[in-house]
Amino acid sequence: MPFEFQDLSGTFSVGDIALAMSLSFLLSAMIGWVYRFTHRNVSYSQSYVQTLVILGMLISLIMLVVGSNIARAFALVGALSVVRFRNAIKETRDVGFIFLVMGVGMACGTRFYLLAVVAAVTISLIIVLMYRFNWFASNVQRQVVKVQVPPGSHTDHIQDVLIRFTSEFELVSMETIRGGALTEIMYTVRLKKGTEPADLINALAERTGGQRVTVLTGYDQTDL
Repeated sequence: MPFEFQDLSGTFSVGDIALAMSLSFLLSAMIGWVYRFTHRNVSYSQSYVQTLVILGMLISLIMLVVGSNIARAFALVGALSVVRFRNAIKETRDVGFIFLVMGVGMACGTRFYLLAVVAAVTISLIIVLMYRFNWFASNVQRQVVKVQVPPGSHTDHIQDVLIRFTSEFELVSMETIRGGALTEIMYTVRLKKGTEPADLINALAERTGGQRVTVLTGYDQTDL
């Protein structure tokens, strides 16, 4: 029986392939630049942004392969179910960008070109506006205070300091560290107006017997 080679690529033209891949690349790259421009924290990852661009093109390719064939769709789901992603997403915002490039890639792959362009541009503009005008920001600035004390110590002397330097505080956790040699206590606090983190650290250090005191203030960490 002679070998027969059959190429199913003829179900869509070369122009369809070129347009879908090119458009998914351009739109995913635009979304990547929007992510880079609006990123605030220090956890920026070039690899993550490059992955966004690749993911958009891959989804477009997958949608071209699947088309309207239900059997291929189920086969694809089975093949992808064995993939395990072990990298933790650092911010919930990053998940939104992943779904955005996936949606754009799906629109390009199914040849909804106008939908892909309008959706990508509109959502990107909204993201830039939220960044530019700082939408939904909270004026309440809270800090995290971590104090290490000898095991069995009472927390009253720690709370006395917090009452003096903070307008409110809340106990978050207590755990033993260094094999039980120390107890680490964590609070969320709101510093009083005019109070610097260093003031709180110095006051706590006097009550902890020289053990470590750490104040996390948003992006910065101050400790003693």
